[in-house]
Amino acid sequence: MSVIDILTRVDVICKRYDKYDVEKQRDQNVSGDDAFARAYAAVEADIGSALEKVELASKEKSKASAVAVNAEIRRTKARLLEEVPKLQRLAVKKVKGFSTEEMAARNDLVLALPDRIQAIPDGTADTKQTGGWMSSAPSASCTAIKFDSDERFDNEYFQESEQSSQFGQEYEMRKMKQACLTCLGAILYEIFLYWKESWLTFTCIHHISLAMIYLLLLLTSMQDQGLDMISEGLDTLKNMAHDMNEELDRQVPLMDEIDTKVDKAAADLKNTNVRLKDTVTQLRSSRNFCIDIVLLCIVLGIAAYLYNVLKK
Repeated sequence: MSVIDILTRVDVICKRYDKYDVEKQRDQNVSGDDAFARAYAAVEADIGSALEKVELASKEKSKASAVAVNAEIRRTKARLLEEVPKLQRLAVKKVKGFSTEEMAARNDLVLALPDRIQAIPDGTADTKQTGGWMSSAPSASCTAIKFDSDERFDNEYFQESEQSSQFGQEYEMRKMKQACLTCLGAILYEIFLYWKESWLTFTCIHHISLAMIYLLLLLTSMQDQGLDMISEGLDTLKNMAHDMNEELDRQVPLMDEIDTKVDKAAADLKNTNVRLKDTVTQLRSSRNFCIDIVLLCIVLGIAAYLYNVLKK
């Protein structure tokens, strides 16, 4: 047993019997009716003990012993963090003889506890620091927010993929189609106005007709592209359905063979059950016959005994 183990065990034993030390209890000024004072004093004692263990671990030359002490410190920190919610509940309870300022001071002490506990070195690479609103809720239900990331922020991470490019092309096509429809509606409205004012000439009508024909052809080509995409999708679905039907057709003989084997196994099991029933019936008949023979022998023996007795 190393020196650090002996000191740790002595510390545990001393802490166990501290409650019987009258002078120490008087110095701590812990009231018997104040649950918060008792709990907070226990937490303070554990924090002081953990700090002493930190000093011992820093002076320890054996790496294994230092690792063991650090593990014990981490367990102590976890246990102390679990005690903080209990202290928070006790701090808000009213105690006879305490003013509002003293109750607020108790609450401040509890709020500062998580930072003090997390600041205790435990041999890890970095000690967790809590602050702000997280320090007032150190329980297991309140955990820090973590963002998952694969840490890929180079130029390739922001490059456009094939799927996003396809979405962009569809958006541009729909945008162009909407613009063409708007332009066509505006042209029809202008034609109506010119016709109403009788300003249209044959040349104007000719140019307007050509523009409308061009727009209609453009819309038709865009619709044809959309229909081509739909047709490709339908062809893909058709091929998938055809492949599924072929696979099902290939599975039909296997299913038939499985059904045949199942029927054969059921028939064999039925025949086996029938033979087993016949065997059990025969055994039962043989047993009954043997019992009858034994009983008959017993009766004959009793009769012979009585005959011999009465004959004498």
